[in-house]
Amino acid sequence: MKWEMYSDADVFSQQVEALLYKREDEYSLFIGILEQIKDGRYEEYYLGLAKTEGHIAAACLMTPPHPLQLINFHGHAGLEEFIAEEMMDAGIWVDSIIGDRESAEAFAKAWSAKKGTVIEEVMNQGLYRADSVNRKLAKSSGTWRVGSGRDARLLEEWLLLFERETGISVSTPAEAARKIDGFLDHKEVFVWEDHGEVVSCMKKARPSKHGITVSFVFTPARYRRRGYARTLVAEVTEELLQEYDFAMLYTDLANPTSNKIYREIGYEQIANPVHLKLKEKLKE
Repeated sequence: MKWEMYSDADVFSQQVEALLYKREDEYSLFIGILEQIKDGRYEEYYLGLAKTEGHIAAACLMTPPHPLQLINFHGHAGLEEFIAEEMMDAGIWVDSIIGDRESAEAFAKAWSAKKGTVIEEVMNQGLYRADSVNRKLAKSSGTWRVGSGRDARLLEEWLLLFERETGISVSTPAEAARKIDGFLDHKEVFVWEDHGEVVSCMKKARPSKHGITVSFVFTPARYRRRGYARTLVAEVTEELLQEYDFAMLYTDLANPTSNKIYREIGYEQIANPVHLKLKEKLKE
C-alpha cells in the first residue's frame, strides 16, 4: 500500500474524479468540498490517496476545523488503520470524521488506539436524494425569494441557532457574519416570507456535474409547525431540478419530524453516514 499527499487540488482531482463520479450522489459532499478547495475557498486543506498496485483504494480530504472525509472505494480491510498511521506520521491532527459507518469507525478506533482519544457519535445521518418533487403537497402561506443583504443580520442569528441545535459546529458571531456574507455573495440562500416577514431559510451548496445539495434548512421555534420549511424546500428543490438531475441533503436520523418532511417532499434515503468526534481525554 502506498500513501500520497497532494498540495495541488487540481492534480488530486484529476487522479480521483473518475472514481468519485461513479457514485456522484453518495460522494457529493466530498466532490463539493473538493470543488470549493479548487475555487480557493479554503486556505488550509489536506488531500491524500491510498494506492495499491497502481490503483486508488481510498481518498481523504480535510479542511480544518471541519471533519476528515475518508472513502474506502473497494472495502479493503485494514485500509483505515493504514491511513490513520500515515496521517499521524505526517503530523496531521484529526479530531472528527464523517463517512460511511464502517470506514469512519475503523479509522476512529485506529486513531484512538494510538492517540488515546475518546470516540463520540455526533450524528447518525441520513443522506437523501430527490429526482423529482411531490407536487400534491399542501402549500403554506407566503412565497420564496433569494436572500439578499437586508437579510444578513437575521441569517447570522439563525446560523448560530442552527449550529447550536445541530451540534455540528459553533461559529463566533464574526465567523457567522463571514459565512453569511459568502452565502449571499454566491446567491446560495433562499428565504420564505409570509406577510412580509422572513420565517424560514435554506441554502444550496456544493454543486457537482449533475447534482446540488440542500442545507441550512432552518425555521425559528416561534414559526414552526406551519409548514414553512417543507414548502420552501419543496419549491426551491423543484426550481433546482430545472438545472440539476438530482438534489441531495443530510438529516439527523434522530429527528423523525425532519426525516418525515423530506420523504413527503420526494427525497429518498440512499446512505447512512456517521459523524464522529475524537475527543482528547480530560486530564485528572
